[in-house]
Amino acid sequence: MEITVQTAQQLRLTPEEFELIKTKLGRTPNFNELCCFSAMWSEHCSYKNSIKWLKTLPRDGGKMLVAAGEENAGLMDMGNNFGVVFKIESHNHPSALEPFQGAATGVGGIQRDIFTMGARPIASLNSLRFGNLKDKKTQHLLGGVVHGIGHYGNCFGVPTVGGEVYFEECYHTNPLVNAMSVGIVEIGKTVSAIALGEGNPVFFVGSATGKDGIGGASFASADITKDSVQELPAVQVGDPFQEKKLLEACLEVLETGAVVGMQDMGAAGIICSTAEMSAKGGVGMRIDLDKVPTRQKDMKAWELLLSESQERMLMVVEKGKEAEVLAVFEKWDLSASNIGEVTTDGLLKFYMHGELEATLPAEELVLGGGAPQYTREYTAPKYLDKIAAFKLEDIADLKDNAELKAATEQLVQLPNIASKRWIYTQYDSMVGAANMSTNEPSDASIVLAKGTGKALAMTVDCNSKYVFADPHKGGMIAVAEAARNIVCSGGEPLGVTNCLNFGNPYDPEVYYQFVKAVTGMGDACRRFNTPVTGGNVSFYNQNPDGPVYPTPTIGMVGLLDDVNQKMTMFFKNEGDVIILIGKQQNEIGSSEYLHKLKATEYSPAPYFDLEEEFAMQQVVAEIIKEKMVESAHDISEGGLIVTLLESGFQKGLGFTVSDQSTSIRQDAFWLGEAQGRVVVSVSKEKIAILKETLIAVGQSFLELGTVTTSINVNGADWGNIADWKEKYDTSIEKFLTKVDF
Repeated sequence: MEITVQTAQQLRLTPEEFELIKTKLGRTPNFNELCCFSAMWSEHCSYKNSIKWLKTLPRDGGKMLVAAGEENAGLMDMGNNFGVVFKIESHNHPSALEPFQGAATGVGGIQRDIFTMGARPIASLNSLRFGNLKDKKTQHLLGGVVHGIGHYGNCFGVPTVGGEVYFEECYHTNPLVNAMSVGIVEIGKTVSAIALGEGNPVFFVGSATGKDGIGGASFASADITKDSVQELPAVQVGDPFQEKKLLEACLEVLETGAVVGMQDMGAAGIICSTAEMSAKGGVGMRIDLDKVPTRQKDMKAWELLLSESQERMLMVVEKGKEAEVLAVFEKWDLSASNIGEVTTDGLLKFYMHGELEATLPAEELVLGGGAPQYTREYTAPKYLDKIAAFKLEDIADLKDNAELKAATEQLVQLPNIASKRWIYTQYDSMVGAANMSTNEPSDASIVLAKGTGKALAMTVDCNSKYVFADPHKGGMIAVAEAARNIVCSGGEPLGVTNCLNFGNPYDPEVYYQFVKAVTGMGDACRRFNTPVTGGNVSFYNQNPDGPVYPTPTIGMVGLLDDVNQKMTMFFKNEGDVIILIGKQQNEIGSSEYLHKLKATEYSPAPYFDLEEEFAMQQVVAEIIKEKMVESAHDISEGGLIVTLLESGFQKGLGFTVSDQSTSIRQDAFWLGEAQGRVVVSVSKEKIAILKETLIAVGQSFLELGTVTTSINVNGADWGNIADWKEKYDTSIEKFLTKVDF
């Protein structure tokens, strides 16, 4: 067939990129080659519209053991000769079309990124975004996604230990499904995604290849429309039992010493793994595509190259040790096929039944090599003018305690605040018996890292409404909240992986959001000494009505050198004193109260000061280490009153508290979401030393009241904590009891 610029455009390449490809090859590519460039130069593989700004993030330092982006996932030193491996990625577009398989294969893909490095996954987390929960489509998407995550994770045998879920109108058509995995590995036993050694055989291991997922990487660079369902083949199909076998086989085969390099076949399938491994090693490969195991007949070369069928790995093996590798995979009843060999010319040559189907220079396909890098124009979104015009005085304050109580009753039942019990009870959080948070929750999830003598704290965080209101500040807040959750749990923040979910990068207003959010993230990561170990960029998250909120999801991992350092979030004893650490602010910007209860879409991001936040977290870490406090829980969505209620739910304890301020509005005091604040409870015996410690370092604090058995706010009886917990626990379930998934 004749290859023209129109052919390139149909494959989502620009005319300029088509000309660049011809220049690099010195000829017009054939269809197979053009398909490969389309996949590898998509945003999903090449980060062509984002890499300039990603490079501004702190990408080394701290306890990093490999540079950001150097391997499939980040690797950081956790001491005792062990490393923690972690990464987060998106599976947004597939989940919009087929929520069960889209979410399930997202979980499978991120697990492979962990064990392809030689690490054993020990925990999963997820960050999800959907539209209005009252909408039937949202209920369908939510049910399918949760079922997919639960099915894959539960069968694979890695506990789902934490996450977050938000519901906003802008995610109606394009939900966000971000999956994170964390694993541990002995230092020195990792394997690199590299090809080396002329004549070394290239093995294809795992499941057979089918036509599912073809073009998935390119599909991720398209807006979701009513016609997107026609691209359903771009959604992969997963098999968690097969992946469990693949995990065990891969970890076992590494013990043989026969493996030179290994990479999972994720986005863009065979072409991506062969290109990236070859480029990293400065070599090429000769691949016989007809030797690739298939589950469908007569697959064409381009289909084999681009298929994103799941549970597959590419492995370079030391020549002469093929039998050892084959024996391991035979033991696990998995396919292992020698499909080619490493060459030294830097070229990828793909054959079918002896006929050359494509010749491609590996370096020209990959990020950091020949893949284009663009600098997009950006301009401040017009809606920011509406945010700047917001006036607090235009919002009537709460008149009395009755209004505060009524507002609180509404708040605790909002889907963004209410218990996500309906969701997380579908996940196996206890498999492996290492989760330390199921029965005694902390702000972050705590998982015992068996064999290391240590525990890991992990969290995913991003309030996208804050990022929408102020992309730079919102990006900083996402990092700061993640660190705050780690610190309140007794951990030391180590590093960050991010999943950057934005709209179309060719829209200057969307690109402004991206640039400013990344800049904010970088500023906060530098302050908290949490380098960015890697992650994922997901653009084109929008529909005909416009883009989703800018959502730079932060996955953070922290370290507990001693499991006894763990701090929980709930009140322990009647009579303990409740202290608010941090400054109260006279503002309600971007709060759930203002947005949902007062129907105000445009308002400033909440108060945030990076230096104040850092100083506050330092002192909270110290008082937890010195065992001065009984509990610690940060203030986030819903403000102070929701934090107090959540602190009481676990043990059925209430509180007697009052607002002693004369200068701050009632709604701001109780319902505002100003950052940099933590609620702690402390025994009467230790209250004096706690106050002395806070005063000595100049940390603002406020004594709110005491832990009791019922709830009393500003002298008014608010009833039984159990009644409030019932409202909180059952709100989301009431929307979903009659939905057939």
